[in-house]
Amino acid sequence: MMKTSDMKKMTYRDAIRMGISEEMRRDDDIIFLGEDIGQHGGAFGVSTGLLAEFGAERILDTPIAEAAIVGTAVGAATTGLRPICEMMFMDFITFGMDALVNQGAKMAYMFGGQSQVPMVLRLPSGSGLGGGAQHSQSLEAWLCHVPGLKVVTPSTPAQAKGLIKAAIRDNNPVCFIEHKLLYDTVGLVPLDDNYLLELNKTVIERPGKDVTIVAYGTVLAKAIEAADFLEEEGIKVEILNPISLYPLDMKPIIESVIKTGCLIVAHEASKTGGLGGEIVARIVESEAFDYLNAPIIRLGGLDVPIPFNQELEAAVVPQRNDFVHGVYRLLNRE
Repeated sequence: MMKTSDMKKMTYRDAIRMGISEEMRRDDDIIFLGEDIGQHGGAFGVSTGLLAEFGAERILDTPIAEAAIVGTAVGAATTGLRPICEMMFMDFITFGMDALVNQGAKMAYMFGGQSQVPMVLRLPSGSGLGGGAQHSQSLEAWLCHVPGLKVVTPSTPAQAKGLIKAAIRDNNPVCFIEHKLLYDTVGLVPLDDNYLLELNKTVIERPGKDVTIVAYGTVLAKAIEAADFLEEEGIKVEILNPISLYPLDMKPIIESVIKTGCLIVAHEASKTGGLGGEIVARIVESEAFDYLNAPIIRLGGLDVPIPFNQELEAAVVPQRNDFVHGVYRLLNRE
């Protein structure tokens, strides 16, 4: 168990920056490229100060050209560098999908492992800031559908540091999804330079015995709020967080469902085609299916573009009360 003295309280934003800085000091082959990441410090301030420390040869401000950013990263990765590239918003990965999906994700396979693509694609995602339909999407299901990519999404500052460092050291393209509402959240972060989290794990955020909830990103916090409320009524909810969306670690989820007999799967992304459906399918195909006491509940975003109005924005993604009423339904309390 890590001592509190070996940790420091910091924001999710600062934890990502710390992880990147530590890795860039450790390995001179790491470069960082994106729009306004140098002097401006990035759209959300994650790269503040990196230009002063590492210089313009390693912190590369790019034109507004996402296809060029991702293509450059793929090319640099195949020739010996370890690039990190940032999309200002996850939505803009649509411009870089050819280089990522048709080239970067497939090179190791097509060349029998002789070519590696060690790159990290940082993707600020999600709604909640009134960014409108073109700046608020959660597109992780697209990326999880592509063999050859790894997809991770930290929900706490400690997870953010451990996963960004592991992603940078990995020899595959890693899509690193950061929910924009999490940047200012604060938590204890290990100071150890070698603090890493595996890129294939689901973690138990809260133990329980009555209902299993699987959630990640900001929806995770809403699930925890619901669990706090429900515990006052004697209902103990177990919450699992798939910090790795692909590869997906199903073992803890299966074990939890066998224990509780009830499952809610939640994400902010549109419900149709979302990762929740994949988790449900894997439960149905597993031994956990025979232990279910009620139909599985999926909570997801409505199948509409994210509205600009923030009250409407909140109305189209799962909230605390959606979890509360979902648990009541599963336990026949409504």
